[in-house]
Amino acid sequence: MTRSTPCTRVFPAQFLMCLRDFAVLLAVGLTVLPGVGTVAAQDLGHKLPGLIGLDAGRIPAPGLYVVDRVVSYRADELRDRFRNVIPIVEFQFEGLSNAAGLSYTFKLPRNGLSFTATAAAPVARLRLNIHDRPEANFDRFGLTDIYIQPARLGWRGDLFDVVAAYALYLPTGTSPLAGGSGLSSGHVTHQFSAGGSIFADTKRTVFLTALTSYDLNLRKRGIDITRGDTLQVEGGVGMSRFEGTLEAGLAGHGLWQVRDDRGADLPLGLRGARDRVYGLGPDVAVTVKAIRSQIRVRYEWELGVRSRPQGSVFAVGLNLIARSSS
Repeated sequence: MTRSTPCTRVFPAQFLMCLRDFAVLLAVGLTVLPGVGTVAAQDLGHKLPGLIGLDAGRIPAPGLYVVDRVVSYRADELRDRFRNVIPIVEFQFEGLSNAAGLSYTFKLPRNGLSFTATAAAPVARLRLNIHDRPEANFDRFGLTDIYIQPARLGWRGDLFDVVAAYALYLPTGTSPLAGGSGLSSGHVTHQFSAGGSIFADTKRTVFLTALTSYDLNLRKRGIDITRGDTLQVEGGVGMSRFEGTLEAGLAGHGLWQVRDDRGADLPLGLRGARDRVYGLGPDVAVTVKAIRSQIRVRYEWELGVRSRPQGSVFAVGLNLIARSSS
């Protein structure tokens, strides 16, 4: 029997499984400054597509990094599995998240190889306002899923970077689908990633970068629902000027759910429905050598959406190199 929760009492198909169980802001992608005078970056989690952009497949210089990033997500449409807009009057979904993280990169004995370990903890506020459905509205604030990347290997050449990583998202509470009051997904996610970058010259002034990730979702705690696995690609094309102090380009992303949601408590209206979304937008970063920091701004519009909200992502990050090493 389907359980009665704050999500199951609303429309349709448990309100798209409570807006896909708040998946759009359960974890925040962060990037770090790789060293003053160059631009490369590090991912600190990207469940929400559109967060790593030009930082996708590049390797940071050795060192310890401290990061703070603010992400805003806004959507005013909700689309079904056929890309049709679900007719809701004055639908407004807003998410604001701030994440802090630490990342450490060091060189391995073999020339060109590096190893990185990363951890991040984001907090978020999510608000939903539907003019003619007050019973579905919510306003929640709290800690979302913890991101830990225990291993990221990088191989750096003169005209390329290659990266491969394993990470996991750990729930901090129970999913709203199981009656939880917070913002956690309520399940563990294993993430496997691989990608890289190609550079036009040895100064790395023009580049193409991409990272492909596979998210393997486990069963939610307290309810028999398992989110389908997703495949995600992020990257873009960009250029660096003024000895790496200014970087600009076009970032893009794509996310495809490659396995059906499943479980005895899954609403019938969501059986066989799979997420899909594409995105595109500008990505700009400025390095401030005086404070050994980088400021990065990214905005991406969502396109081709299925079985989820459709909106836009705006991210601003301040990235500080706490200690560099050779």
